[in-house]
Amino acid sequence: MTTAYDSAPGYGSPVVLDRREGPYGEVVLRRHGELLQIIANGCFLMDTSDGRSERLLIDAARDALGSRPAPHVLIGGLGVGFSLAHAAADPSWGRITVVEREPAIVEWHRSGPLSALSASALADPRTAIVETDLVAFVNETCATFDALCLDIDNGPDWTVTEGNDSLYSPAGLASCARVLRPGGVLAVWSAQPSPEFERTLWNAGFQQVRTEEIPVARGVPDVVHLAVRPG
Repeated sequence: MTTAYDSAPGYGSPVVLDRREGPYGEVVLRRHGELLQIIANGCFLMDTSDGRSERLLIDAARDALGSRPAPHVLIGGLGVGFSLAHAAADPSWGRITVVEREPAIVEWHRSGPLSALSASALADPRTAIVETDLVAFVNETCATFDALCLDIDNGPDWTVTEGNDSLYSPAGLASCARVLRPGGVLAVWSAQPSPEFERTLWNAGFQQVRTEEIPVARGVPDVVHLAVRPG
């Protein structure tokens, strides 16, 4: 996810392209100048302005895996498609699974304004889209992955919906570890550093916990929290 400002100079007022009542409330796609933006329940989630941090989310997980052949990555949150498109452009990933709970967002990518960003990635035979809630998915799935790249909130300390809090708790991290293969990597996007989340990762048994920052023009940097499942 990225941050943006409705008052960006020269952009005028945002134009709503689509508004849906989804399973978790209202979700809106709007155009603001050249940018496409996703709003959920009145909360700005992301736009198409940059994508550096979403690309880092994928690359940092890949690099932490080392030379593991054809790894399977789970991307939590389709968003505007930066993470998926970047993963699909990298031949080192063997399989790419995206979990997205908002049917509207999936539709905007398949046949709507966001398809320009993700059409080739969705057509990639390595890519699979699962329409479900990520928290429920990691709690219930029998599948395992080499990397989990999670970007469903503005960070562990700033969740989009109340139920997402559990993902960053000791129990939620235990579920993440369960679906990671030994030596697998957990990467979590955040709009700001969270020392408390780092401590929670250590206490949950993860190793090699670290944070990579993405400089921004003003304010605190976007970050990716990284951790490795032992094994």
